[in-house]
Amino acid sequence: MSAPKLAFIAADSAEAKEAEAALTARYGARDWQSADILVVLGGDGTMLRVMHRVISEPKPIFGMHCGTVGFLMNRFEPDDLPRRLSQAKRSTIHPLLMRAKDRNGREERALAFNEVSLLRQTAQAAKIAIHIDGVQRLPELICDGIIMATPAGSTAYNLSAHGPILPLGAGVLALTPISAFRPRRWRGAILPHRAEVRFAIRDREKRPVSATADFREIRDVRDVTVTEDGSVGLTLLFDPEHHLEERILREQFQV
Repeated sequence: MSAPKLAFIAADSAEAKEAEAALTARYGARDWQSADILVVLGGDGTMLRVMHRVISEPKPIFGMHCGTVGFLMNRFEPDDLPRRLSQAKRSTIHPLLMRAKDRNGREERALAFNEVSLLRQTAQAAKIAIHIDGVQRLPELICDGIIMATPAGSTAYNLSAHGPILPLGAGVLALTPISAFRPRRWRGAILPHRAEVRFAIRDREKRPVSATADFREIRDVRDVTVTEDGSVGLTLLFDPEHHLEERILREQFQV
């Protein structure tokens, strides 16, 4: 069996660029469109940017850590890369689809592999009503914001806001408030991955809110709907001893 055709995509750091040069000299390289597997060198930010870049032409992605944060990355090791790739465990990631209407009623769409976050834009707390599958579940959340996270993104911004860590195969999403003032005791919810969540912004002229899907921000939103987009899927490759499900499980026992 012939070795896969590889494309190396590096972050802008000197460490990542040096790794790219060394790996290219050793294994050769293709442009990403003609490669069988994409090898990303950097941290989680670089991985997310590459995932968004290749949505229209998805390829399996194997990340190696050459950055500051690398939850989605494997360890950097230049030896035996074809063997590692052949033995790698596959995880399929589906993004969230955010449909956000701005203050003029214009709708914009964006995908998020980590999370969709709504955040207050001024010193005034946001007021947000939450509807799940057409049913109003919370008439008014007064808060700094709210996060809807995928399992892959549950260890990122969601975790820092004290949201739950979600196993990949659980078929659920996390809904986590940021600094909730009212209801004071509400700590969020775990939702089926097929749920449609609608956020309606209250008193938006006085309390403007922005909506962000990974890197894409839309300002002054009045209504945001979020669903999982099952028609889009990317395959991430992980070393068997460090696959994503194991990392998510291990993260829950960190002390």
